[in-house]
Amino acid sequence: MLITHDTRCALDTVVDLVNSTPEDDTTPEGLPDVAALQEFVRQHQVSEVGVLTEWDLAAVRKIRGRFSAVFASPDAHAAAGLINELIAAAGTTPRLTNHDGYDWHVHYFAPGASVADHLAADCGMALAFFVVAGEQERLRRCEAPDCRHAFVDLSRNRSRRYCDSRTCGNRLHVAAYRARRKEAAG
Repeated sequence: MLITHDTRCALDTVVDLVNSTPEDDTTPEGLPDVAALQEFVRQHQVSEVGVLTEWDLAAVRKIRGRFSAVFASPDAHAAAGLINELIAAAGTTPRLTNHDGYDWHVHYFAPGASVADHLAADCGMALAFFVVAGEQERLRRCEAPDCRHAFVDLSRNRSRRYCDSRTCGNRLHVAAYRARRKEAAG
């Protein structure tokens, strides 16, 4: 599956957006205020965003929950329905653009769109490409029992199981190794 630069950026953005959701009452909100949303927009180089407000923060948190549901979808039909709702509500308006040193690419948000509509359109279309390609199963949640972060499995053989092999993957492998050694020692 060919993934263009702008699609990859949108995938990274939607994963980070979904993972900003508090996992439970003990984890902090990843987007606690407008300043955090501004930093998120800056880090992900979200273009054509004006002054952000509390309204924008609430709208982004709302679509974040809808994107989270896409990663939890049991099948392509369910994912497609959620994605269709997101991009339709965003007033998707495909247009070619070349800005900030990037070659021609497609923006799906309407000019002057809110940051929530911008994210819903561009990130929704990036996820839609996976459903269209029959690759919806690549939109996953970490299999570590204490982590449910979202990620996109871009491995060749669709074998990635953890959001980060250095943390979640290594932690589980070390725990399994120690359990085997303890059992062998007996």
